[in-house]
Amino acid sequence: MSFKIKRGLFRYDLIDHHAVLGIPLSADTKQVRKQYLKIARSLHPDTVKVNNDEERQQASEILSKLVNPAYEQLSKSAAQAEYKLVLAQTGKRLAVEAGKVNIESSAAKKLAQAGANADPMYQSAVKQLAAQQYATFENIISTIGQISELNMVYLMLKEGRGVKSGGTVTPKKPPVGKPPQKPKGEEKPPEKASPVDQYLRRAQEYITKKNYAKATLELRDALKLDPNHSTCHSYLGLAYLQQKQVSMARVHINKAIAANPQDPMAIKAKKTLERVTGGSSSSKPTENNNKPNNKKSSGGGLFGMFGGKKK
Repeated sequence: MSFKIKRGLFRYDLIDHHAVLGIPLSADTKQVRKQYLKIARSLHPDTVKVNNDEERQQASEILSKLVNPAYEQLSKSAAQAEYKLVLAQTGKRLAVEAGKVNIESSAAKKLAQAGANADPMYQSAVKQLAAQQYATFENIISTIGQISELNMVYLMLKEGRGVKSGGTVTPKKPPVGKPPQKPKGEEKPPEKASPVDQYLRRAQEYITKKNYAKATLELRDALKLDPNHSTCHSYLGLAYLQQKQVSMARVHINKAIAANPQDPMAIKAKKTLERVTGGSSSSKPTENNNKPNNKKSSGGGLFGMFGGKKK
């Protein structure tokens, strides 16, 4: 069985763990565990209902390669918080890239036009798909893709963007009667991706593979192009935390805050640093806080797949 999923968030090299478990993006750790146990029972070699050894092997692979990693990522509050930050950054980036986002399924298209009813419609659609997600092996991958597409649309709606009926995300139009005004800093849309964004994306790919040393090199090169890039400093600080270099992490996270105190990534990075060190992000390093608390920094890491643009 092939695990290649090319719909929703998976199209952007982001592993959608929520879609794998068939749970909404708002699910807490209790919901994650409940759903995981339900799926694990249906796929475990001792309890799975199969017709032959081939199906038993398929069930085992799905459990070990898809379901277990998803649970590992979402079952711990700290890891889930960082992962959700990456999801938010991804939703914001996709909402900006208007003409490049296509919506295929009818459920996702309806959600895109839901307006004020988006949240209950989203919850209902995910629940309906999840009910039959693991009923047959033939539908598992397809259903994960459909749920991920719902997640993608929901993320973009949360960023305050509108969605055209054709399935392409575009910024909301100004109110009728008022002349359209170009947002500051966007006089020449569409904006070309900056070289820094390319470095960030490559760094995220290394982070996904837990190769934090190479990710650090990419991020340092990015800062040579833009020394005050707050998001880049944030990710570099988190990369240093993964390598247990708390002093360097503190330097770059503080630079991120100084460059842009409103950058959500910088704010989250600062909170992560304070959780790991057990103190203020501006305090001087000690022998103890050079060794991050394993309970806070383990279990899937501090990252996801993509970083957002600097605010």
